[in-house]
Amino acid sequence: MRTPHPPQPSYPPAPGPDPADSDATLAAALREPAAEAEATHAVAALLVRHWEPVRDYAAICTASSENAAAVLATAAFDKVWQILRRSEPTAALRPQLLVTVRDMAKAWSTDRRVSALLPESRKPVNGREMRTSNVMAPENRILASRSFQAIPADAQCLLWHIEVEAEPISSPAALLGIDTETALAELEQAREKFRSGCLRAHVELATNPECRYYSRLLDVPIRRGGALLPDVQRHVEECRHCRYAAEQLSHFDGRLGVLLAESVLAWGGRRYLDTRPARRRPGSAPAQSASAPQPPRRHSPPGRHRHLPRVTPAGVRAVLARDNAKAVLTGIGVGSAVLLAGLLAASLWPDSSNDAGPATPGGATATRTAAPGSQAPTASSTFPPSGTPTSPLRTRLRNAAADLCLDLQDRTPKAGTGTKLAACSSAAAQQWSYESDGLLRSVAEPDLCLDSHADDGVIALGQCAGPKTPDGADVRYDLTLQGRLIPRWRSELAVAPASPTAGSEIVVKIRNESAEQVWLIDSATASPTSRTDARAASPPARSATTRPPAGDGLALPLSRPLPSVRPLQPAAGNRGVPPAPPFTADADTPAAYGTRRAESGAGHGAYGT
Repeated sequence: MRTPHPPQPSYPPAPGPDPADSDATLAAALREPAAEAEATHAVAALLVRHWEPVRDYAAICTASSENAAAVLATAAFDKVWQILRRSEPTAALRPQLLVTVRDMAKAWSTDRRVSALLPESRKPVNGREMRTSNVMAPENRILASRSFQAIPADAQCLLWHIEVEAEPISSPAALLGIDTETALAELEQAREKFRSGCLRAHVELATNPECRYYSRLLDVPIRRGGALLPDVQRHVEECRHCRYAAEQLSHFDGRLGVLLAESVLAWGGRRYLDTRPARRRPGSAPAQSASAPQPPRRHSPPGRHRHLPRVTPAGVRAVLARDNAKAVLTGIGVGSAVLLAGLLAASLWPDSSNDAGPATPGGATATRTAAPGSQAPTASSTFPPSGTPTSPLRTRLRNAAADLCLDLQDRTPKAGTGTKLAACSSAAAQQWSYESDGLLRSVAEPDLCLDSHADDGVIALGQCAGPKTPDGADVRYDLTLQGRLIPRWRSELAVAPASPTAGSEIVVKIRNESAEQVWLIDSATASPTSRTDARAASPPARSATTRPPAGDGLALPLSRPLPSVRPLQPAAGNRGVPPAPPFTADADTPAAYGTRRAESGAGHGAYGT
């Protein structure tokens, strides 16, 4: 905490950098034909600042004598001066000069006339490599290359001189004509802009629409330093695009210099990194060392970015269901098998008649084994047919795998507030109103609803919208008999926690048969008439009994008429698991959902396919 009257230094502070001496100001002087003296001074100042690094990289590109490297470096400077005289000045001169050296070395190595004048350019060591290699960014650096080109020039300058050159913050501050305190603040913003650009490029360049949903799920655990979620890890192992994205994001904790050098220079980036004096000097302590990974840090300002807890292996796993692939149940231990058996009997697998689930013969009960030390929820009720008209359902949403309820990150609900798993209670932040048109409204703040499409797959509060508005599907869900919350804008997804632990964020994932995607609801109080009518028209009752949760004594049975969606089919060879019937929009299927099946996947924004 800052003291009211901090002690004054015994010496006057050094003057800050003069903006008139910044690279951008000096480059602008080259565009003034009348100011010959200013242009001469600008050329001299820029040469002094950038000559040695540019010559070092020229030597790498030619692998030749000092003379050839000097000729190549001089030619690169001259070409950049010509560009600056025709265009707006830039603050990121160093990377521009280095890229120009690379491009000219490539051109010289393929030009026989230049080779006659400068034989070193065709030497076997580097000349042949330059002629045959692709000097553009490799496939595993495309996201970083694209992001670096998109961020402002000031951010490029800060990142390059701190992360690649390993210079003190005063160096890029002088090049930009700003004080070090401002430079430090802008450096953190530059890192975050660079990271955000990588994530944006991951979404924009994805050839498989499914990859777009993994952008946020890749970013948050890697940012925190934890492991990826099991289903995300499986996808990364199969998808080269997402695997390269995860690898590039991993460089943001201490190895950003390597990522920048390889993505911007592409050819000889590592060798250039090794030539930097601050990296070679014994005992030097650069701002970011490429050789020693630093502990995970938070680059972003507080607020929107929320961290997932460390991910632990789930007891029940399911192979990702994509396109027409069928779900296969794998990795089930003894305790998880008990849990899965109870869930299958209670809610997962519908029968072939009305999708209401198999009746338990003889009034048998199905119980769910909770984790040691936790209380299991009650799940006991009768299922009315799905076509029964109902009033809005007010309930908590308890996750079947975690035995925790969907809660708000902040007790004061507002637009943008995130969601999480928390111990179930009677707090208003855990109360939700599920309306007949699929709207999922916060009881604590009725003007706000759960939005699954506004924050890169992370569920947060957003303004409620009408069913026919562009954002109407973002706040509407189909709550199925199996207990899954299916976003109306994309039926292949389901609402689930990032991991089945307290504090875990609520996100959207590719639909599968895992218990983490099953939500249990509170007992509802229906009117006597609707209750009687529902029971008269319903098939034989099914019940499942477990202990009530500790604390408030409320039970969470699946007890309301809910719409049904087509469940994922079990894979061939799964013994004892009955196949699910094909989906048909019949009289028992709400019209709103039946009509949306033809529209599934017609989302908007980055996720529409």
